[in-house]
Amino acid sequence: MVYKAIGIMSGSSLDGLDIAYVNLQETGGKWNYEIVVAACYTYSAELKKELLHATQLSALDYQLLHTAYGHYIGEQVNQFIEANGLHRKIDLIASHGHTSFHLPQQKMTAQLGDGAAIAAITNLPVINDLRALDIAYGGQGAPLVPIGEKLLFSEYDYFLNIGGIANITAKNAVGYIAFDVCPANKVLNMLAEERQVEYDAEGRMASLGSIDKNLLDELNGLAYYQQSFPKSLANSFGTEVVHAIIKKSGLVIEDALRTYVEHIAMQVSKALETAGALPNTKLLITGGGAFNLLLVERLDDLLKKQLIELIVPDAKLVEYKEALIMALIGVLRWREEPNVLSSVTGASQNSIGGSLWLGTEI
Repeated sequence: MVYKAIGIMSGSSLDGLDIAYVNLQETGGKWNYEIVVAACYTYSAELKKELLHATQLSALDYQLLHTAYGHYIGEQVNQFIEANGLHRKIDLIASHGHTSFHLPQQKMTAQLGDGAAIAAITNLPVINDLRALDIAYGGQGAPLVPIGEKLLFSEYDYFLNIGGIANITAKNAVGYIAFDVCPANKVLNMLAEERQVEYDAEGRMASLGSIDKNLLDELNGLAYYQQSFPKSLANSFGTEVVHAIIKKSGLVIEDALRTYVEHIAMQVSKALETAGALPNTKLLITGGGAFNLLLVERLDDLLKKQLIELIVPDAKLVEYKEALIMALIGVLRWREEPNVLSSVTGASQNSIGGSLWLGTEI
């Protein structure tokens, strides 16, 4: 059976809402996929600001944003369906939402984007709230994507996604492990915005700067990097901790960007060592950071020393791998099959995560 699903992802970099319409098929235990069409709907400056500061809202205003953002997602999905002629061609929608609060140590995580609102607007089955059950089982609720990497990309040994936060997945003898490495595009974008641009295209501004050893040492010395996995990061670590340290340094933007690119590359290399990465293996890199040529160059330089080959796939997979995997997670939930791996999150067991809203016309 071919499942025709829409996967929706809003990353911590706040560049927009990723929507992917995909076909997924399981035959004899092996999954195949096709990203039929995908798009990114850029956030308005107002919505971007609301999502960025959501954790500072009162309880009532937070819930109002949760509902409003759910309706917004539904409206964007309808626009996507209309633009691509997808009426009556969709089995279900899986929406990650936008992570606001993430406190796994206190068994709590929250993603904005009311699933009931999405279902009501689209009149389609919607699966959301994908992290909550894993959190309840004592896990980190993150990363979610390793289940998709296991089922869709088994030919690779390691995976690196560089979005607002960089995270890795490693395949070993007993299964898959994964964890957040460090803040990435979110911090780079915040620095670039000081030059009135949304991001540092291809790392061009960073390539004009120099590495500041004092700042690099301070960043590399942060306590999070000494923690063992499983572990995950809240968006606030990048915006409130890391960005504040960089600003305190007083560096010009080019030097700050160059230093932070080096920090990301070093932390990824260290994370792979921590995960027990073996030589003569392959790493698939996706996410917006894969378009940062300077960052990819520095990663390649470091990984060559570990005899790890860095693979950058086609642009569609680079941009929409996470949305693709959200669709798969939704399909697995629909099939009532495990879609979150406890080996990755540290939960007491694998789980079938996600709330289901049957938004079908009666």
